[in-house]
Amino acid sequence: MTGATIVMDNNLDWYQTIFELIDMRSFTNLWFWIVLAVVWSTTSHYGLGVPFDMVLRAKRHGGQSEIDLEDLVRINSNRLLFIAQMSGLWIAGFACFFLTMLVMLGFVYGNEFAQAVVLLALPLSLVGLLSLSTAQLIRDENARGEQLRKRLLRHRLYSQIIGMISIFVTALWGMYQNLNVGPFGG
Repeated sequence: MTGATIVMDNNLDWYQTIFELIDMRSFTNLWFWIVLAVVWSTTSHYGLGVPFDMVLRAKRHGGQSEIDLEDLVRINSNRLLFIAQMSGLWIAGFACFFLTMLVMLGFVYGNEFAQAVVLLALPLSLVGLLSLSTAQLIRDENARGEQLRKRLLRHRLYSQIIGMISIFVTALWGMYQNLNVGPFGG
């Protein structure tokens, strides 16, 4: 073996390792499932951009913790509603375009990576709409104290329900894909 062949073999091993790590067959890839878990854990913990531990601290201690919670919710709600008011139609249009494109690529043309992104992005878009609705309700009610905490708890519960359904559907689809495409499938 010459020196060039050894260098080529080392590069080939490196490329093979990288492509195994970022395999585009998402449902067999551990990284996809880690991302799925982290995304839904984070989404459930940060309702309207407010960490859930802050809601619990405000309930337990009141005082400055309650004021901080109300201020942060007010700031995040106003920011979210401002963005929706100023460019909501454009954002909705682009989101619908990209989701439709991903659905077509994934489920019509059979691209597994696009299927995985749809199974992440579609439920997250529902959580985004839920956040807009919750922010509008908080502003309309001028929610404070117990009423605000109840609204945030309800938002968290609905986000978790969407997340559980999403994880369940993704797991079923992933198992179907792995059985269909795997060593025993077609």
